[in-house]
Amino acid sequence: MSFDICGSSLFLALPDDILTVITSSLSPRDVCSLGLSCQGLNSVLSSDEVWLSQCNKLGLLASSTLIEWRKGVLSYKALCRFLFNTHPLIGIWVQQNPELGNLVYVMPGFLSVVGCRIIPQKVGPLGLQDGRILWAPVFEILCKYDGSTAFFLHGREEGADYVYPGLLKSVDTDCNVLFLQVEPRHQPDEIDKDVSQIWTEMPFIRLESDDREKLLDFVSSQVRDIVPQAANALLFPLSRNGEVDSEQDFAVLYERRLLLLQMYNRVDTDLDLRSSEVCKSLDVDHPNRSKGKTLFRFLKTGLKQLLRKSRSTTGEQEHLKLNEFLRPGDIVGLSLRAKTVDVHCYKVWPYMHESLSALYKFPIRAPKASHEYAGLWGGTFGWPPSSDKPGKALFLIFISYENQEMIATKILEGTSYVAHPNGSAMFTVNIDQPSVGIFPWDTEKESNPIIEVKESFKGEGISDGYGFRYPGSKPGSLFVLENGLLVFLWEESREVLTLQRIDLGELLRRGERVNSLSPVSNFVYLTRKYTNVYSGNPDSRNPLFFPRDDI
Repeated sequence: MSFDICGSSLFLALPDDILTVITSSLSPRDVCSLGLSCQGLNSVLSSDEVWLSQCNKLGLLASSTLIEWRKGVLSYKALCRFLFNTHPLIGIWVQQNPELGNLVYVMPGFLSVVGCRIIPQKVGPLGLQDGRILWAPVFEILCKYDGSTAFFLHGREEGADYVYPGLLKSVDTDCNVLFLQVEPRHQPDEIDKDVSQIWTEMPFIRLESDDREKLLDFVSSQVRDIVPQAANALLFPLSRNGEVDSEQDFAVLYERRLLLLQMYNRVDTDLDLRSSEVCKSLDVDHPNRSKGKTLFRFLKTGLKQLLRKSRSTTGEQEHLKLNEFLRPGDIVGLSLRAKTVDVHCYKVWPYMHESLSALYKFPIRAPKASHEYAGLWGGTFGWPPSSDKPGKALFLIFISYENQEMIATKILEGTSYVAHPNGSAMFTVNIDQPSVGIFPWDTEKESNPIIEVKESFKGEGISDGYGFRYPGSKPGSLFVLENGLLVFLWEESREVLTLQRIDLGELLRRGERVNSLSPVSNFVYLTRKYTNVYSGNPDSRNPLFFPRDDI
């Protein structure tokens, strides 16, 4: 029997739905590789049915949303290319500063992924679930017609909203650090072979912190473009009650995307260093400048190489100078890289570099049956959790498990001045130690009906300690209520923290957009602050959305 009879011909003779089932067990890369084996397979495996199945398998979007997104791209294969390359970015990203919380949630937009900062805030009169959470755009990555990407950093300067185009350079599958960088099209000379791989791949982080800040500020100021009003409304579909309103949202978002892609193609995302003004601003030698003192330059370069080799043998990492990082005549631009980096954690909070423009992905592990309370929770101090007592500071808490310990880590705090450091464990409990404490609000009054306690655990809650960075703890109990609430009670002070499970994506779709900071600070605010820097910018609380009377 010939190879053609027992091989590709029989495979191609299978019905389309059977082919779709078979290919759904393969990765997108495997499907592409299989299509390269022969022309007939390539034709069959390029069908929309095969690649719709791949898009569905990623689990990022509902089927109805995939159908809407398909209208703006070449094919489902192009759409899968975009989703596969950007889906590792989806999730919660954090930074240590400011201490009230720096939380960026990356979620699907419309033919895009959008990074939104949750603003430290107080809970409004409608409560957490029915109220409008405040947020500001940080960045977005648009899907082009062929499935490639267009990166925009968001920011606000001189009373106007700007976008700052750049490139999405790479996204590792298991990325945990998101870097905003300036990148030249060359690799700097004399990169040490003995330094770590990430220092070789991303020489920008080898610059001095002042040079990195200077370069980011300057390049962003040169490539920016003001956002027209037509492109400054929706970034993603809102949570709507009516189908007609949802269709209107998609129409607005479709036009907005086309407008931004036109801006991306029109505006030069790169900066040419051949300009003498640019070289002077960055203190980089101009290409027409005299190349005198050749012997001195030769000896200086040789001495630097010897020093560099000496440092590499002792394990030191030498900083690059701007003149080493940038060549005269270079083309540079903004870039976003999502890398997998060896990051150490205290409990679940990552140790962060103090001067890098980087966000750190919060480690979310696959849930286990015994870890049913893992995930994101929101709430306030006080009981009962009633909407008739607005103005309480919002706390966002991430619950995780280590062995038999449940850890509630604070990732955002809505007070005016921070009470607990960012990343603090608000409470920890041992899931193997039931609490003997009695829930103190189990009454039969009409205003406070009977509370059913599902289970309770013994633990410790945060308290004032010997230092701001390392607070102490006091005994307490965690009560799990039948209505889904978690209530932690400090035994001595009788303070209570009441939490409910939340969906950040849904809250953002019902939220209220406020103004961003300047572009670099909007991505990462590196200065140590204990107050709310996001509410201090002008008009920060003025909504840019039209009134939401449809919720």
